[in-house]
Amino acid sequence: MTNQPKRVLCIGLPVRDLTFAVESVPGRGQKFPSQRFAQIIGGNALNAAIGVNRLGGKAAMTGPMGDKSETADQFLFDDLAKEGIDSSHLVHMPGLVTPISAVMIDPTGERTIVTFRDPKLWDVKLPDHDLLLNNCDAILVESRCAGFATDLCIEARHRGIPVVVDIDSTISQREGLLTASSHLIFSDEALQTTAGIHDNFKALQKLATLTSSFLAVTRGPKGTLWLDEQGNPKETPAFPVHVVDTLGAGDIFHGAFALEFAAGKTVPEALRFASAAAALKCTRHGGAFACPQRSEVEQLLRESKVGALS
Repeated sequence: MTNQPKRVLCIGLPVRDLTFAVESVPGRGQKFPSQRFAQIIGGNALNAAIGVNRLGGKAAMTGPMGDKSETADQFLFDDLAKEGIDSSHLVHMPGLVTPISAVMIDPTGERTIVTFRDPKLWDVKLPDHDLLLNNCDAILVESRCAGFATDLCIEARHRGIPVVVDIDSTISQREGLLTASSHLIFSDEALQTTAGIHDNFKALQKLATLTSSFLAVTRGPKGTLWLDEQGNPKETPAFPVHVVDTLGAGDIFHGAFALEFAAGKTVPEALRFASAAAALKCTRHGGAFACPQRSEVEQLLRESKVGALS
């Protein structure tokens, strides 16, 4: 990292997360008590922004949210301010509701999520490109935001700014973000359903015929599978940790990767750093707010041989 923090623009939808710690996920018609409850802000891009700032960067957030009159509005902006995230480019949508999620976390740390997102949020018009891309070193965008973010990503690529896309749900093989990006990082299920192939390496190979972007798939404790410039499969292992809460871990991974790549690190270096940051987050409750500080990640990288680069 240089002395000047790298600025990462995170594009996505802020979410109000209602989190419940449960012994098991209730079945249909059942009632279960919760051992722990917390209301926190979340959403893929927002979580990534928290990670960027905790890890030494400077995050800005843009995307749609609900009406200014919502009771959750000030709560969200207060937490963003506490994290030092630039929220000035978020767009209020009159009469709409900011997305909300009910998150159940079981004793293994795995989470089950139900989310409501108002379909009209996608009618948003983002602020001017020049304003958003001023002093921008990288973009991190949720794939579900393609409808209102692709033009901005195309402009960013024209300006030589890396665009990292977080893909955690099925996308079309004609999706504009496939070519309006520099790095595409899929979740396991999203990769296979997008490619229509139940083999990660073959799925990556198929998508490589559709885009020149870097391609990778995160697989939780199995680590990250990715293609090098020659199309050969490479792996970045996960760090073995005692997992208590996976909420936000993938988002921290994406934010950490975008930050490190923007800072000039190689893909293997950025992936190893991201893996370490996500692993440490999983050892703590609190969603993305359990993201470690940069010094903690660097200590783990020094002390562990997992994925060590020669």
